[in-house]
Amino acid sequence: MTELGSFAWPLAPIRTERLVLRESEAGDRDAFIELFASPEVHTYLGGPRPRAELERAVPETPGRRPGFFVVELDGAMIGIVELKRRDAERRGHVRPDAGAAELGYLFLPQAWGRGYAAEACAAALDWFADALPGVPVVLCTQTANAPSMRLAAKLGFTEVCRFEQWDAEQWMGEWSPVAPR
Repeated sequence: MTELGSFAWPLAPIRTERLVLRESEAGDRDAFIELFASPEVHTYLGGPRPRAELERAVPETPGRRPGFFVVELDGAMIGIVELKRRDAERRGHVRPDAGAAELGYLFLPQAWGRGYAAEACAAALDWFADALPGVPVVLCTQTANAPSMRLAAKLGFTEVCRFEQWDAEQWMGEWSPVAPR
């Protein structure tokens, strides 16, 4: 992963109507393991990782890097949102120099269907537009992942391309901070 760019980090927590986006803490480790071991969460991501492997591999304070947010509801982690520089080697780019950032998110199944992902991702995108103005953001998902496709549309991502990868059709959309949402 390449760094996003220069901006102040860590930052103060971002508060939305219902959520807090913040840096990860040691107390989040169990929720991270639950998130990465969940078969439901990883249906379109190649499957879950074994819990025993995660217990060994997940650091004491996971996800501590610029652009990585824990999403908290009523004091408990319900998901993560990440903005990171899209690697030049990855397939599908909106710029030849791979100068885009990529939005990623995972939420625990008990948080699905309540608008938390849209609320958290919109807050992260607003932060990103202020921190790195003019840098486009892409989102990739399998076209079979209907909830993720709906979220991309709700956030204002527009289709750039579709391509085959991991034996499935992938969709890539771009979000621009100057486009109306």
